[in-house]
Amino acid sequence: MSDTVIKITNLVKEYKMFKSKKDRLFETIIPGYEKHNTFRALDNLNLELKKGEVLGILGKNGAGKSTLLKMVTGVTTQTSGTIEVNGKISSLLELGAAFNPELTGYENIYQHGQVMGLSDEEIKQKEKEIIEFADIGEHLAQPVKTYSSGMFARLAFACAINVDPDILIVDEVLSVGDMAFQLKCFKKFEQFKEKGKTIIFVTHNVADVLSNCNRAIILENGRKTFDGSVKDGVNRYKKIIVGINSDEDETKKIIKKENENNNNIEFWKDKLNKNPNMIEYGNNEAEVIDYGSFDSEGNLVNVFDNQDTITFKSKIKFYTQVKDPIFTLTIKDFAGKDVAGTNTNIEKVITGNFEAGETAIAEFTQKMPIAPGKYTVSFSCTKYNLQGDLEALSRKYDALLIEIITTKNTVGLVRLDSEIKISKI
Repeated sequence: MSDTVIKITNLVKEYKMFKSKKDRLFETIIPGYEKHNTFRALDNLNLELKKGEVLGILGKNGAGKSTLLKMVTGVTTQTSGTIEVNGKISSLLELGAAFNPELTGYENIYQHGQVMGLSDEEIKQKEKEIIEFADIGEHLAQPVKTYSSGMFARLAFACAINVDPDILIVDEVLSVGDMAFQLKCFKKFEQFKEKGKTIIFVTHNVADVLSNCNRAIILENGRKTFDGSVKDGVNRYKKIIVGINSDEDETKKIIKKENENNNNIEFWKDKLNKNPNMIEYGNNEAEVIDYGSFDSEGNLVNVFDNQDTITFKSKIKFYTQVKDPIFTLTIKDFAGKDVAGTNTNIEKVITGNFEAGETAIAEFTQKMPIAPGKYTVSFSCTKYNLQGDLEALSRKYDALLIEIITTKNTVGLVRLDSEIKISKI
């Protein structure tokens, strides 16, 4: 038996776009009258998903992510193409869509289960688990129209997550309710992964994709432009959200204006452990031409203790006039997840203006109280344009490879140097 649970072939979804309500009405009632334009929300999409895969779908607003999920769950029908689903789907896409506001929470548990294709006996078996998960107490006996938005979301989530589906579809809803309930949601999500369920996960939070998914795709204007590893997908998506065309040749996007072949020039990075697979891009208004990590005495270091004071430096050359550039520093683990980072905007540092030909050195000095391990360091220079959008002048992701060691045991990601007092009463 095939382990393919979802197979999408040549999927197209189009919507009619009218300039006015009158045009929509006339086209509806007058044969042959056409006054619409066509918007293609999904364009010839092909996708095959195997059992146990956790797929992260990335894309800007309007890329087609929610449209795709609605068609997979049957909420919306496609214009053309086919969708084959092998297994029971539970959707955290539109929480509470099957609820009747006039019915009580208890009655809606059964209604939701029936919509999901469960018998009353199967729902009865899940009833206690759903009630305990929702944890809304005596409100369960009241009509859901009287619920707060938080209570409604809790019950809807509990109903959707506790039907033991083969395929779970999640769209930006793992943050419903208070912090305790969110923790419960994430633990349930982890249980689904451990059971080998197939999961489709849509979010704008790339950290969630890195943490939860083992495959990623990117949608741009309704087309799939990437399908591969999560780390590569996140790196590519980061370029898209700052306006870099991901389909262009990298060598055409980065114009090398610094003559690094000059043997008289010494670079910090050449004396350290550089990443040969560094990702770099920008709009060519500036360039991060050098970077390094230094101990408290100013020596270049790649390995340091997590109680040491470390300075990361980047050298940025400007090729046009730039006002108020933002200099950044980010530490990531080898899975690509952000561990720590900051920038001059966060730290409220006024950077000033730079003319073409000038060079800036940005220094970030701090302790690194994070768990022992190997990490990457990223450097960049950005700015806000007149429209308020962030532009990447020069970004060098995962440029420097470092290792953190420790003189004492560390539990978890952060080293806690606690002052502990014990007393007897």
